[in-house]
Amino acid sequence: MEGLSEPNAWLLMTVGDNRQHGGNSGYDDQVDVYYTWDSTVPNHANIKEGDRIALWDKDRLLGLSVIEEIATETKEKLLYKCAVCGMAGIKARKEKSPLYKCYKCGAEFDVPRSQTVTVTEYRSRHDAAWTALDNLLPGADLRTLCESPRSQLSMRPLRWDDFRTAIAAKGADRAVERVDHRRPDFFFPQGHRLEIVRVRRGQRQFREHLLASQGESCAFTGEAPSRVLEAGHLYSYAQLGVHHEHGGLLLRRDVHRLFDDGWLAVDPSTLRVDVADPLERYPQYARLHDQRLRADLHDSQVQWLGHHWAEHRAS
Repeated sequence: MEGLSEPNAWLLMTVGDNRQHGGNSGYDDQVDVYYTWDSTVPNHANIKEGDRIALWDKDRLLGLSVIEEIATETKEKLLYKCAVCGMAGIKARKEKSPLYKCYKCGAEFDVPRSQTVTVTEYRSRHDAAWTALDNLLPGADLRTLCESPRSQLSMRPLRWDDFRTAIAAKGADRAVERVDHRRPDFFFPQGHRLEIVRVRRGQRQFREHLLASQGESCAFTGEAPSRVLEAGHLYSYAQLGVHHEHGGLLLRRDVHRLFDDGWLAVDPSTLRVDVADPLERYPQYARLHDQRLRADLHDSQVQWLGHHWAEHRAS
């Protein structure tokens, strides 16, 4: 549709000291929940809600998701610069002395220049569709999948179709499907765009309803703290856009992901758990096989579980 483009895709670098940029002290990230950057970073204003992201630590892929919201805040930030040329291309060294080296002019020094600047800080949330894929692809492969393979930026445009192919070759195509289902690319007639809020509206109330009706218990594994329990839909909410009263179960986060991917399923005729072959080598999941669900089910929930079973176990 004219005027609307495909969401971008990004390779975002995270984890500790590797995220020093322009002589600053780094950024606060929680890899499976949020990502932080500010207006001193190249591409800072180009990332948008709905963009697809892959996170890495320079050595390996960590996981992928889609950005569901971005919050901004104005802050004061302390920057460090070369004591000789005044440029920001410096980095603290862990083992050599002097402590700093400028990669612009080559100067070495222990005390850098400092400057306080006003910046816009961005924090994006991506936990809803997050899938951990630790070490599925090495850093060298990820670099080749960027639009500019030799780029040194912490936020790099990613060739999504090529990335999808590489992920699918490793057997993780369901993770990419989950990301694509969260994208805001649904349209009403007359060209009105249904934004990403469609995926999130009512989710908190839906979870509270499940907690009230099912208690602090994962339907597969039993009692668990509420903070680790997610409201899992028994159908694709991204496609239907409706929270059915009896259309969900409380699931531990890991169980939720495995259920979505079909690695855990429930036989609707017996209400017993079926564990897919790849999970059998993990005792915590293997012991769930042939166990009854830990929740009392409404007829509608059994019907939804039947649809899930038909999709993932029909063959």
